[in-house]
Amino acid sequence: MEKMPLFQHVFFLDLVLLLSTATTGTFSSSVGLVNVAHLQMFVDELPDMPKVRGFRVRNGTVEPAHLAIGIYRPGPHHRGPTRSPNSHYVVQLPPIPSHPPVGPHHPGGQPILPRRRNPDRRPPPRRYPTPSSDGHGGAWFTSNLSSVGPTFASSTNAHPNVQDPGTLWYHDHALGLTRVNILAGLFGAYLIRSPSLESPLGLPSASFERVLFLFDRSFRSEGSLFINSTGNNPSIHPQWQPEFFGPAIVVNGKVWPFLRVRRRPYRFRIINASNARFFRLSFSNSLRFNHIASDTVYLPTAVPSRRFLLAPSEIADVVVDFARSTTDSALLLNDAAYPYPTGDSPDAFSSRVMKFVILRSKSGKRDPSWMPRKLLPPPPPPVTEKAMAERYIAMYEYESATGEPTHLYLNGRSFEEAATETPRSGTGELWHIINLTEDNHPLHIHLGLFVVMEQRKLMGLEQLKDCMMRINDAQACHVEDHAAHGRVEPVPGHESGWKNVFKMQPGFVTRIFVRFAMLRTEEPYPFDATAEPGYVYHCHILDHEDNAMMRPLKLLA
Repeated sequence: MEKMPLFQHVFFLDLVLLLSTATTGTFSSSVGLVNVAHLQMFVDELPDMPKVRGFRVRNGTVEPAHLAIGIYRPGPHHRGPTRSPNSHYVVQLPPIPSHPPVGPHHPGGQPILPRRRNPDRRPPPRRYPTPSSDGHGGAWFTSNLSSVGPTFASSTNAHPNVQDPGTLWYHDHALGLTRVNILAGLFGAYLIRSPSLESPLGLPSASFERVLFLFDRSFRSEGSLFINSTGNNPSIHPQWQPEFFGPAIVVNGKVWPFLRVRRRPYRFRIINASNARFFRLSFSNSLRFNHIASDTVYLPTAVPSRRFLLAPSEIADVVVDFARSTTDSALLLNDAAYPYPTGDSPDAFSSRVMKFVILRSKSGKRDPSWMPRKLLPPPPPPVTEKAMAERYIAMYEYESATGEPTHLYLNGRSFEEAATETPRSGTGELWHIINLTEDNHPLHIHLGLFVVMEQRKLMGLEQLKDCMMRINDAQACHVEDHAAHGRVEPVPGHESGWKNVFKMQPGFVTRIFVRFAMLRTEEPYPFDATAEPGYVYHCHILDHEDNAMMRPLKLLA
């Protein structure tokens, strides 16, 4: 097979920005919430979010851009009673005058150097960043940098963009406040493009390619966002709730929008930006999704599905061919329980996401439909024999005397305790994720990408839990014996590639191979990944991450 030198191509990068409301009175506990039954569905058109290029062309040469983040006013979430005179924010990154490049540069990609103009918190990207630009939980800062966190380094960050083309997103990561700041709208999409690799695929582009941010929200009657300010254990944590769920489903900043589409293929980059809500998506007319990527990395061939599950922070890159529709409209539906998997079923409101109005061709002819037989060649597969280390990561949930959740830990340790996961740059590791809780936890590992090797049900779970709560040692508690005769759950085909988030099922041990190296060359990163303050890994249910299901990740040379 002819080799594809991905890192010898220039990556074109777009920043897709979310118009989203921020909070005036986010923590208010006053009454007067919007009854979503009074909101008419499918009356607002899906916004096409503004885009900013992260590169410029000078004398025919592509150069990195310098971008600044500011806060601006978008429109309302809904044309109905959520309209409000309160402040609404949008994260934007307009180009600013150039200055000499800062940070690492690699022939495979164009670095981007975002600077921040008076934001309240740091919204870090998730794409092979240097440690100081990764948005460490302690790297927070306030307006005009009047106060900064203990790991804050600079208001200018560098991102080399030396990985495969694909879909990513960036968001606030302030320790203990991530759930609130993302709910307020501090996030956006980050697309890395390689025209020389992607153009020959003939995938839908331009107006036939859309980013869809899915999330749930609750509104006060005058239009501002609402989150309950009283914790479920107020004597322990005055504000923390185990999960936030809003009754209204929002896409790209609009509640239950609609989109007019032609009878032809469209590409949708679907990102779950909810605090805790899972979406299990399907079409009301049984249209098919064709998955072309697993999170951020292209699959070798498209994988079809009629329904799929998307956890918080997961990304589905799909092509939908509306030429195959037998109806003139289709609803995008959700039937995932909340909390997932054992919570309530969605009601008549949270079970609907958005509507597609499928136009008929004036000539009576359909636009041509085409899907490439092959996408991009896969990266080198994981080889467990090459794993330089084998680790056991246990997920714990702790309760009060009344049975209410108080906090969650990884490996029984707080975020502030010293790093125990210390992989070497340029190597791979085998991780066994042991979920001892009743929730499904989407695990996200910063910097490293991984492949899910196996999901196996744990037998004698209560006995294992008792042992683990006492001594916190998976091998001494014989976790392998508990997994030996457990049922193996197949990994869905569209999630069989390289991922940075995966759903850890309750009562299962999930084995993953993590590559802490350049994905295709398996070489160390072209920057110092061992520098301070290091990276993190965590559950991406934001309410869990904030209290405190997150651990430091420190790479070694």
